[in-house]
Amino acid sequence: MLIQSIEEIAHSAHVVVLGNEKGGSGKSTTALHIAVALLKAGQRVATIDLDSRQQSFTHYIDNRRAWAERARISLELPTHYCVTRAEGNSLELNESQDFGSFSAAISAIEHSHDVVVIDTPGADTYLMRLAHSMADTLVTPLNDSFLDFDVLATLDPTDFSVTGESHYAEMVREARRQRRLVDGRLTDWVVVRNRLSTLTSRNKKLVGDGINELAKRMGFRSVEGFAERVVYREFFPRGLTALDDLDEETLGTRPNLSHVTAREEVVALLNALQLPLSENGKRRAAARAEWYSVMEQPLQVHDIIA
Repeated sequence: MLIQSIEEIAHSAHVVVLGNEKGGSGKSTTALHIAVALLKAGQRVATIDLDSRQQSFTHYIDNRRAWAERARISLELPTHYCVTRAEGNSLELNESQDFGSFSAAISAIEHSHDVVVIDTPGADTYLMRLAHSMADTLVTPLNDSFLDFDVLATLDPTDFSVTGESHYAEMVREARRQRRLVDGRLTDWVVVRNRLSTLTSRNKKLVGDGINELAKRMGFRSVEGFAERVVYREFFPRGLTALDDLDEETLGTRPNLSHVTAREEVVALLNALQLPLSENGKRRAAARAEWYSVMEQPLQVHDIIA
């Protein structure tokens, strides 16, 4: 099985998986920001979209490529694959075909890239589970509400304490166990609280308390992600991220304080993820920064991850 080659893959590429069975949590937006950040840090990045129905991650990258060509600007692009899900009448045959397509994508990039970023569908599928069992870093974006928290845990309606794990958390527990059995390595699970309100509220505190309580039981880290900002939605049609050189030519309008704040919170998230950087990648980023300095063209983001 593909999972049996995890140890070999880990020696050549760090696997980052974006996963959550509830849609609309910001998986694709977070995935592209991670990929672009790593590219700007000199890493060789490949991306895989396992949601062949929605293809939000693929469309985001396609938009980025198209806008770079149309606006004649330079935007970092990963090596990208979209794995089409089989939809035949035989479950066994479908899984075999899914396995073959995913295996082909992994085989094409595992030895030539430093990081593989995988975006998974918001549903329990064979490929989604397989990707989770391969993750070195599992990133679970979660909207800051009890409705979304329900995918992780059940709560007592009186005091909002955690009474048990939900379906997705149980699936992740099993995927991490499988990973340990294969190569003894641990998956760093990071729950990212997205769409945070900028105001302190009772809901924000109670959700935070529930996540912290569950983190102790499940062994994940909790970090703050993206606030509720219109700019993240505006980035999608042009494939932009908060880390790009956002000027009037790139955006089509003058950047404002919201763009600056978005960049700051993205950088904070990336630092909190603690993703490893290859030494060759660091040297490439340093050389690029030096070249920009010589050309007197300031590099906007050259050292995102400490």
